[in-house]
Amino acid sequence: MKSVHRVIDYLSFEDWVYFVFDHPAEGPEWYRGNEAPFWNAPAELTAKYITRLFEAPLPALEGFRDAELNMGLNYLISPGLGEHMRCLDEPAVPLALRLRCVRSCQSLFCKLLLPRCSPHLFHRDDSGRLPLNAVSYMWWDTMPVYGGPVLADRQALQLAALETVAAILRLDSIACQESALHGLGHWHRVFPEAVESGIDEYLSLHPSARPELLTYARGARWGCIL
Repeated sequence: MKSVHRVIDYLSFEDWVYFVFDHPAEGPEWYRGNEAPFWNAPAELTAKYITRLFEAPLPALEGFRDAELNMGLNYLISPGLGEHMRCLDEPAVPLALRLRCVRSCQSLFCKLLLPRCSPHLFHRDDSGRLPLNAVSYMWWDTMPVYGGPVLADRQALQLAALETVAAILRLDSIACQESALHGLGHWHRVFPEAVESGIDEYLSLHPSARPELLTYARGARWGCIL
């Protein structure tokens, strides 16, 4: 395992990937320790690294186990953990890069989460689901891209996120569809029209989907989700 300093201002992309993912998935999370290293690099570098990883997760992540990826991705997107996603609200980072960072989530779902998640529903606590189903399900609930500070470019980031979620909802994957529906359900309070129209389209295109998923979609349409 790579050794790093407690406060990290810079790593190469390859070493940053190890910093985030090269940790045992069993036991207490590594980042909760009193001496856990903390990523404190410039926001623009952080946005570039996240975007690069999400747009091309392979081969960068192919040597890691699903449980390690689940923990590392959760660390990346969760406020209060890695704080990497603060880069989205940093005005010094070009808006074009921040928008690309949000949209890169579609690639991550297509290239990593879709093939490595199992066809089980997380909200139903289906037995047999794989580790990455967890971070997939919580992705748009956790990633701080809606609401937040009232900034001039916040609306552009929100619209990019909604477009990305809509694309993920169209993927042929129960786990990916459930993730998108979960996010939309939480966003209904802020974007009711976009959420309702997006889920109406999903319901019209998937009449033969698993009944439990259709029920979940109808609840998400009104913001009634777990």
